[in-house]
Amino acid sequence: MHVMETGRGRPVLMVHGNPTWGYLYRKVALSLQGQGLRVIMPDLIGFGFSDKPRQFSAHTVRNHSRWLGSLIDQLDLREVILVVQDWGGAIGTHPFVARPERLGGMVVLNTVLDAPPPGFKPTAFHRFSQLPLISDFVFRVLPLPQAALHLAQGDKSTIRGNVARAYRYPLRHFRDRVAPLATARMAVDRPGHPSIPALEECAELVRSFNGPKAMVWGRRDPVLARALKRTKALLGDPPVTETQAGHFLQEEVPDEIAAAVRDVNNRLSRGSSDAAEQQA
Repeated sequence: MHVMETGRGRPVLMVHGNPTWGYLYRKVALSLQGQGLRVIMPDLIGFGFSDKPRQFSAHTVRNHSRWLGSLIDQLDLREVILVVQDWGGAIGTHPFVARPERLGGMVVLNTVLDAPPPGFKPTAFHRFSQLPLISDFVFRVLPLPQAALHLAQGDKSTIRGNVARAYRYPLRHFRDRVAPLATARMAVDRPGHPSIPALEECAELVRSFNGPKAMVWGRRDPVLARALKRTKALLGDPPVTETQAGHFLQEEVPDEIAAAVRDVNNRLSRGSSDAAEQQA
């Protein structure tokens, strides 16, 4: 697993989704410089500069959870502020099912953290990913979605030129383009989908987690904007910063995300101080 980090202090684990890599959080990390925080930006397995398994079956919520959990353990991260977006939501949250004592706070961006309710209709993107042959051609040959990330933005100019090339570069070889399609197929599209048990475990952890939480949401996200109400309710109605950003809101509103991280960090520090005073 390829990992970037900057700063010293309380760990902030920033987990990306499909089909990006840790580069997605560079602006947020810059905004958090000098704040007493250790910002950690891994590339999920199959993405960025991490190893890229060739088997579609490698990409499950539980496998990604195991790989990310190994990172958490090896770095011995404690009182983690978890920042998640897209598939980074479930993948970033699930390792803490087995390590709840290591989770300090959460900043949730456009994502879902539970299994969909009965009657839920998958997005056109996820329905398309299930189509045999044609989805393989579009995802692995064209290749989408990494060649069209700007279409999911509120401000499409935020992913152009060198920025767009930076997102495409790690997946420039055909043989390495398994993860975007395999991860899209991890999305629940029917009853009994194999991702459901792990997503239910994520939801239970989030419901029971009493640490500080915050949300930053892109209302112009064509994929997940509609999940705001559902995710907010699951998190217990935390403070929400609603923006006009799209799906990859880290490119559009990094300062708002950084402000949410600082808010959670401040609340976490106050809670630790209060607990220490009570013990004294």
